[in-house]
Amino acid sequence: MKQPGGNYPTLLKPGKTDIVNAKAHTPPAQHLADSAAHIRRISSASTAHGLTEIYEPDVNLAVWRRVLPDSLRQYIAWLSEQQAKLYPIQRVMALSEIEESLSLWLPDHRLTKTLITDICLLADMYGCLFDMDAVGLRLTPLTTAMCPRFHTDRVACRLLTTYGGPGTEWLPEEHLDRERLGMGNKGLGDARSGLFTNADAIQRLTEGDVALLKGTAWNGNEQHGLVHRSPALAAGEFRLLLSLDFA
Repeated sequence: MKQPGGNYPTLLKPGKTDIVNAKAHTPPAQHLADSAAHIRRISSASTAHGLTEIYEPDVNLAVWRRVLPDSLRQYIAWLSEQQAKLYPIQRVMALSEIEESLSLWLPDHRLTKTLITDICLLADMYGCLFDMDAVGLRLTPLTTAMCPRFHTDRVACRLLTTYGGPGTEWLPEEHLDRERLGMGNKGLGDARSGLFTNADAIQRLTEGDVALLKGTAWNGNEQHGLVHRSPALAAGEFRLLLSLDFA
């Protein structure tokens, strides 16, 4: 499997004998008990190595805070003007075929390679972290919120990054009433249902941030998936969202 290079270091799982591949993540009973006893927290770091914190039982969001290079931002700005030529892509891909597939899908420009290279490197990092040679890749151009209600994902762990526009919004555990999720909202909107204490509690990822969101399919995290939603977009606003899932 090709390894990340340049400023994207290879990610290795923590050296803990009770942590295995999250694709079949089955920690021992005591580990599950310890996990349930912890309030879920967020881990944020300025380097890619911070993403390995997702293996900690009390972490349900690990974020690599980064700034996109100017060349990539220029290409995203150009893409926002080519929306008629952009279509969502969603498929399972071997890591080795992502570059060719994206080359065929993305509109050609002298800076197209900057986005393709970044996505390939993130996919390689995700594959290294979870021992996978293929990923479920979705690259979606958006002009409206894709998932406007707060929710959790029925996945083990999803990678999200926003290349253009506002980032994903999420709620800290201490400001959240999980009983108000789904049918618990009794037909009321998020702002009126009592799901969160106040609007100031809502947090947002920024453009370029790479986030690993632990879902309800991660064993021991069934009741603690990260609560998040898509951001609202203003008229004419453009957002390009990448998500990676287990294949």
